[in-house]
Amino acid sequence: MKERITLYHTNDLHSHFENWPRIHQFLIQQRRMLEQEGEEVFLFDIGDHADRSHPLTEGSSGKRNVDMLNHAGYDAVTIGNNEGITFSYDELNELYDHAEFEVILANLFTSEGKRPDWARPYLIKTTKSGIKIGITAVTAEYPVFYEKLGWHITSAKDELKAQVRAMKDKVDVIILLSHLGIREDEWVAEECPDIDVIMGGHTHHVLENGRLHHQVLLAAAGKFGMYTGKVEIDFDHVSRKVSGATATLYETGGLPKADDQEAEWLAEGKELLSNEITVLDQPIQHNPLQEESPLTNLLAEAILEWCDADLSIVTGGLLLHSLEAGPVTEYDLHHILPHPINPCLVELTGSELKEVIRQSRHQAWPTTVIRGLGFRGTILGEFVYKGLEEKEHQFYVGNELVRSDQVYRIATVDMFTFGFFFPEMQRAKKYYFMPEFLRDILKEKLRGDAR
Repeated sequence: MKERITLYHTNDLHSHFENWPRIHQFLIQQRRMLEQEGEEVFLFDIGDHADRSHPLTEGSSGKRNVDMLNHAGYDAVTIGNNEGITFSYDELNELYDHAEFEVILANLFTSEGKRPDWARPYLIKTTKSGIKIGITAVTAEYPVFYEKLGWHITSAKDELKAQVRAMKDKVDVIILLSHLGIREDEWVAEECPDIDVIMGGHTHHVLENGRLHHQVLLAAAGKFGMYTGKVEIDFDHVSRKVSGATATLYETGGLPKADDQEAEWLAEGKELLSNEITVLDQPIQHNPLQEESPLTNLLAEAILEWCDADLSIVTGGLLLHSLEAGPVTEYDLHHILPHPINPCLVELTGSELKEVIRQSRHQAWPTTVIRGLGFRGTILGEFVYKGLEEKEHQFYVGNELVRSDQVYRIATVDMFTFGFFFPEMQRAKKYYFMPEFLRDILKEKLRGDAR
């Protein structure tokens, strides 16, 4: 006798709520239909559902994302890096207080080495016919960031192997929710043959019909809710093994229309962020391609003061709009700085600083379109320095000539330290300020100037 088990999965929505009504409606209808036909159906999210670039996620500290998962009837979720390292310790610790689903996460612990109360390393679900399905989950490791926030992240691979060992004699089917990325998922498929299905995310890969890798089915649904994934598992009751598994993706744009709630969610987020920060007598204009853009210079000054540095480096593209005259609310600051990007203090020698300046002057960079790295804008924009002067092709910091062997403290943004832009910053000694984002730094600057 064979039985079919159906799994629906989403990943990396990143609070793209414009796609959520169709996904929600589709999942509710499909589950109801299949359950009426006697099939077992489970629903999973593989992390990064919440992204603080959306005002509703920001204003509710992600709890409205949890409400949406509740209403859609999810059985279990794991977290991505956006849940894990863009919320403060307390915000993440309270995020799932009202969750009506299980949170599965094997490789996150408190700084004291305890698993958080809201997470479990694995879950066993039993079908009506007695099939035992073991589900475990791991998320991408960002140890420096997790440690700064008060968490301890461990090796995903080691934890995964431990959970598979703990489950394999208790279950008939093993499923992994992996927010590790496609290359890591391939490694898992090679090293953990007891796993039957890996539903993945993090690298936003699209596997239209899944992919069989070392006899393990890999499935993934891209990003931003552009797809919803379905995995069908055929289980043989005689051999007590999975006899086959297939994967399918449904493009959201092709799903039946649903009530558009994006305007309502945006209005709700704006209301949650309506707290007034200050009142401007005149606008602070902004042009991302100008070195003398007033708002970019204000941000450069704010981050310089916050980090207590010798100089600061920012770009105009970090700011998306000007600030108009009149009241400035938390929503206004979120609107111009939606990125989950933290300030960072980097120590560079004078010779390394000069090399960074040289690289930053590449003529193509200001108009380069940037994706990832926490950036939620469009173009990189012009580089702006505060505390640095150039006179007759010589650089000065604090009115003193930059010396090649002297170490300078540079205030900048974390995205410049990940290696894509400046290898010198990736190798350098650095200190990340967390959980503050750039909008928090600018908020304090505006409040201080108002006083």
